Amino acid sequence: MALLFANNNSLSAITSLPASISGGAMNLISTQTASSSSTISFTSGIDSTYDEYVFKFYDIHCGTEDKDFSFQVDTGTNTNYNQTITSTYFNAMHSEGGSGGALEYNTGKDQAQGTGFQVLAYSLGADNDQATSGELRLFSPSSTTFVKHFIGRSNNVTLSDYSIDSYVSGYVNTTTALTRVQFKMSSGTFDGVIKLYGIS
Repeated sequence: MALLFANNNSLSAITSLPASISGGAMNLISTQTASSSSTISFTSGIDSTYDEYVFKFYDIHCGTEDKDFSFQVDTGTNTNYNQTITSTYFNAMHSEGGSGGALEYNTGKDQAQGTGFQVLAYSLGADNDQATSGELRLFSPSSTTFVKHFIGRSNNVTLSDYSIDSYVSGYVNTTTALTRVQFKMSSGTFDGVIKLYGIS
């Protein structure tokens, strides 16, 4: 692999970078706004156009206390949202009051060939200063050869005023192309904005 160099002698004089240094462009496909919604489903725009899709979620706020924000996927025109998932989940946390810092593997939020909704953020509070934001990355969803990998990261404020930085990753155990993604709380409704991007 050849090394790429900026051709200017001074960093202040650099006017452009070699083309392959810059990362993939984020191409906005669609935006959905939840308003006391029980689910938000993306049923189009996920196809073979891009190898990576990113969902960005902003100020996701549950209608009632102590809810988990989660996702599931499906194939074709199916709407069961019960694909088989294996995942791992860990988080760091710290309380608003300055105590209770921890880093932990969260065995209650992972799945071992489960068909439930995969948690992205947990124990959300319903106060106005308690919400979650983050992203979910889905890789090669249209592949008909390999399983589908995903990575999620979020930060939320819990009902007990902890800031929790959560990491989840895993795979959807199907070689059938994924075409749709649904987001919801463990129960009840939520508000917020979710944007879908394709990475070129």
